[in-house]
Amino acid sequence: MSDSAETPNLMEALVSLAKRRGFIYASSEIYGGLNGFFDYGPLGTELKRNIRDCWWRDMVQRRDDIVGIETSIIMHPKVWEASGHVAGFSDPLVDCKVSKQRYRADQLFWSPVVVDGKIVGYVSALESEKTVEELQAAAETFKRKKAITGALAPVVAKDFTEASEAEIPLIPSPATGEPGSLTAPRAFNMMFQTNVGAMSDASSVAYLRPETAQGMFVDFKNVVDTTRVKLPFGIAQIGKSFRNEITPRNFIFRSREFEQMEMEYFIHEDADWAKCHEEWITWCETWLKSIGLPASHLSRYTHPKEKLAFYSRGTVDIMFKYPFGVQELWGIAARGSYDLTQHANASGKPQELFDEASKKKFVPHVIEPAVGVDRIFLAVLAAAYAVEDVKDEKGNVEQRTVLRLSPRLAPVKVAILPLLKNKELLTNRAKALHAKLQKRYAVQYDDGGAIGKRYRRQDEAGTPWCVTIDFDTIEKPGDTFTLRERDSMAQRRITEAELFALLDEQVY
Repeated sequence: MSDSAETPNLMEALVSLAKRRGFIYASSEIYGGLNGFFDYGPLGTELKRNIRDCWWRDMVQRRDDIVGIETSIIMHPKVWEASGHVAGFSDPLVDCKVSKQRYRADQLFWSPVVVDGKIVGYVSALESEKTVEELQAAAETFKRKKAITGALAPVVAKDFTEASEAEIPLIPSPATGEPGSLTAPRAFNMMFQTNVGAMSDASSVAYLRPETAQGMFVDFKNVVDTTRVKLPFGIAQIGKSFRNEITPRNFIFRSREFEQMEMEYFIHEDADWAKCHEEWITWCETWLKSIGLPASHLSRYTHPKEKLAFYSRGTVDIMFKYPFGVQELWGIAARGSYDLTQHANASGKPQELFDEASKKKFVPHVIEPAVGVDRIFLAVLAAAYAVEDVKDEKGNVEQRTVLRLSPRLAPVKVAILPLLKNKELLTNRAKALHAKLQKRYAVQYDDGGAIGKRYRRQDEAGTPWCVTIDFDTIEKPGDTFTLRERDSMAQRRITEAELFALLDEQVY
C-alpha cells in the first residue's frame, strides 16, 4: 500500500477490485452464490495461469531432477484408506444449538474472565488478526455489565479444543453471546463423497481428492520404471483438490474447491534430510520473492515437535502477512517413508528402490513442498495493490489504483493504445503492432476514451507497460512509440525491436 492514500480496509478493496475488473466472481452468483466456491474471470484466469506456468517452468522445466505428472481427481477409495484420510482427515466441529451456526473448534477462541484472581465468567471470539483484542474488549464489557469490581486480568486466548468438559457449557456462543449452546468438538471428515458407476451403495463410494500428493505416491513406481530418474528426484503436479471446509472464509484463502501445486522430492533413507528440507524451504522463499512477494511480508513457522504427526520429521510453513493477519502460504514437510510404506502395505506392491552401493532395497524418504495456487493469487493481489495520489497532465491531484504485479504474472503484458481512435494511420499502425505482439504475449488493444483514462484502466489491471502510437510514430523517422511504465509512470521513446527485447528480458 502507498502511504499517500491508505485504504481503510484492504480486504474489502481487494474483493471489490477482483469483481469490478474481472479477476474473481462468486460462483453461481445469479442464484445467490455457493459458499466456498469461486469463478475466475478473464483477468483472473490469466493471472492464475501465469502463477501455474511460472511455478511449472521453475520447478519442473528448468530443473533436471524433477518430472511432472497429472493424476485423476477421483482415485480408488483404498488410496484414501491407506493414506489415513478416510479415518483421520477431519477438523473439530462445534455446533451452536440455538443459532445452528457451525464453527471449527480451532478457530473458535475463548478466555476466562478473571477479576482479582477469581474466574467470574467466560468470553469468546472467532479467529482473526484481532482475536486477543476482541476477547479483552468482551471481558471488559462482561465486567461492566455484571457490575463486578476489582482488577481485570489480561485475557488468555485458547481455542475450543482446549476447553474442558466442565468449561464448555460456560463458554458463550459467538452467535448469541450466551453460554450453554455450544457442543463439544467432534470430528468432521472433510472429504467430498461421491459414487462411481450406476449403483449408489457402499460398493460404489469414492471421494474427490482432498490433496494432489497421493497421486504422486501411488504412481511412484510407474515414474521410476518409465523414466531415467535417479535419487534424489522429485515428482510434481498441479491440480484441483476439494475439502468440505466447515467455515470457508477470507475470500479465496480457505475455500472448498482449490488448486494445489505440490512436489514430492524423494531422497535416500540415509540422506541428510534436514539439509534437504532447509534447501527446499530456501528455494520456496526465493521463488515467492521472484514473483513479486516482498520479503517483509514473509516469515517462517516451525511446527513444534509435540504437534507433528508421528511419522513426520519436521514441517515448516512459509507465512504471509495477509490483510486479515499472518497465515500459512506454503508448507514444506519432511514426511519420512510413511506414504510409500502405507501404499506398499495396503496394495501388496513394494515401493522400494535398489541401492547399488549397499546391495539392499529400501523405501525412499520424501520432502514435500505444497502450496495453493489460490493462496498465492491472494497474496500477490494484496502485495501488489496500492492507491496513490498522482498529478494529471494539467497538474491536478487525483487518485489512481494500481496493481504492481510482476511482469511474469501480469495478465496483460503490454497494452497498445492509438493516441486517437479516428485517425486511421494511428489505428492501423497500432493494430499491426498488436497483431505481431499477440503471437507471443498476452496483449490488449484499447482505443476507448482519453489516453489518461486508458492508462488508469491498465494500471488497475496490473499491465506493466503501455505503448502509445502517436503522431511522432508516423511522421518522424525511426518508427518509435511512447512507452509508459506502470510503476513510475515514466515515458520514453522506444523502437519495436527494443520493445520485443524488453519483453523477452522481463517476461520469462
